[in-house]
Amino acid sequence: MILHGYWRSGAAYRVRIALNLKGVAYGQNGVDLRTGAQRDPAFLSRNPQGMVPALEADGLVLTQSPAILEWLEETRPEPPLLPSSPADRAAVRAMTALVVCDVHPLNNLRVLKALRETFDADQEAVDAWAGRWIGAGFDALERLVERHGGGFCFGAAPTLADVALIPQMYSARRFNVDPARWPGLMQVEAAALALPAFAEAHPDRQPDAD
Repeated sequence: MILHGYWRSGAAYRVRIALNLKGVAYGQNGVDLRTGAQRDPAFLSRNPQGMVPALEADGLVLTQSPAILEWLEETRPEPPLLPSSPADRAAVRAMTALVVCDVHPLNNLRVLKALRETFDADQEAVDAWAGRWIGAGFDALERLVERHGGGFCFGAAPTLADVALIPQMYSARRFNVDPARWPGLMQVEAAALALPAFAEAHPDRQPDAD
């Protein structure tokens, strides 16, 4: 497998975590979003959307991190990252979507670039924008963790919800959002980062990191 990603991309970060949890060996190809490498014809031939991550695996090129995560769960089912019952699986998927659909897209690089270029937003305004959506999402997720958590977001073992949360906790600090406001999420983060699969996926430990 080859993961085409960017070290600081939250979407690529969550795929790295899942690959590590599944014990899947993979290589990495850095795509520097700051220099526009995602618009290079060679990369666009893999992902016409020009976004990371893209995962080359089993003769396929997979894009969109939620689809990649579900594909990994279906093709590499051990250890499972979704619970066994339909109701519990729906709960984990909802917690995951809260981050990957409702929070993360509003603070990814292309949105922040548009804020700066179209609306002349300075860094303070960008931080306020990102913080608004991170805070709203974390407020809801904190309550869900209180309801479902048992050390991790759902129960006592990592699920896709933790795979989604940990990169967003990293992003929150980048935008000067203090996660200490959400003690339940902080406890989940501490439990996750104690595991090598999460620690080794951290942006600072990637081969293309600054």
